[in-house]
Amino acid sequence: MLAFLFYMACNPDKKKDRQLPKENTVERQKVADTLTAFEGKVTGIKDGDTFEVLRDGEPERVRLVDIDSPESAQPFGKAAKKYASDLCFGKIVRVVPKKKRDQYGRILAAVYVDDTVNVNAEMIVAGYAWRYKYSKNKEYARYEEQARNSRSGLWAGQNPVNPWQWRKENKRRTANY
Repeated sequence: MLAFLFYMACNPDKKKDRQLPKENTVERQKVADTLTAFEGKVTGIKDGDTFEVLRDGEPERVRLVDIDSPESAQPFGKAAKKYASDLCFGKIVRVVPKKKRDQYGRILAAVYVDDTVNVNAEMIVAGYAWRYKYSKNKEYARYEEQARNSRSGLWAGQNPVNPWQWRKENKRRTANY
């Protein structure tokens, strides 16, 4: 880990490179300018809130909008990834994007299986995601409260730490080394 941090400190361009969309930047920029709903097969589950979906035969990274799942190294991170995988891996889904991509080039979107199952909402209902701290989705806030009250998923653990706080604390810890 220290070697990686040293490498990143000595090569600041690399961090910036990782945040850019994959190859065919010009083609991807056209897609970014005209984000529209599409159907595609889920070919990868990166974690509880980031998927890879085939769009016209090309892989697209999709970040579930309005939710935040535990990070992989966080308690319930692997369970969140497994739950997301059980919901939609290998299935054809409908991706309904927001207006723009995030800073990492991912499409911010709601994802639906069979046009009936809202994967974003299901992750919260099952207790494997928080409503994202800047989300204005009141329905997701109700789902999170219900999951907390029923101690579903991560709410069964003692004192769950939301992902944004966990990232902040871990960034601070690694900076102190």
